Amino acid sequence: MDRVDRSILTALQEDGRLTVTDLAARVGLSVSPCHRRLRELERSGVIRGYRALLDPEAVGLAFEALVFVTMRQADRTALAAFEEAVATLPNVLQAERLFGDPDYLLRVVSADLPAFQRLYDEQLAGLPGVQHLRSTLVMKHIVQGRRLPV
Repeated sequence: MDRVDRSILTALQEDGRLTVTDLAARVGLSVSPCHRRLRELERSGVIRGYRALLDPEAVGLAFEALVFVTMRQADRTALAAFEEAVATLPNVLQAERLFGDPDYLLRVVSADLPAFQRLYDEQLAGLPGVQHLRSTLVMKHIVQGRRLPV
């Protein structure tokens, strides 16, 4: 990956809807070489996809919590069952496996506190292998959606 590829990635992280023509102009290439590089970045998996960033409040999901999960056992079967189950929950925006204690960190959204409580009681607490859940509420986002420093 060279300087031009990094420029393409930086430009697309700023605006994923750039046309190839606009992208080429921004990074100082003609359209054909820019398009070839872009296709290679996509094919190789450097660019994993394109998305719209939504405002959670505008879609009725302004309540956010971080849920720390401690597992009963850390064997391969228990972890796989937990990870498969948590991946099916649409309100879990992120799930990270951690070193040490706790075992996982989940970023969860819901409409409000009662909706979060239902999600917590009916779905999160029943995930396979969970020994203990601990949650905290997100008060304010300081850094969010930051671009990778390519």
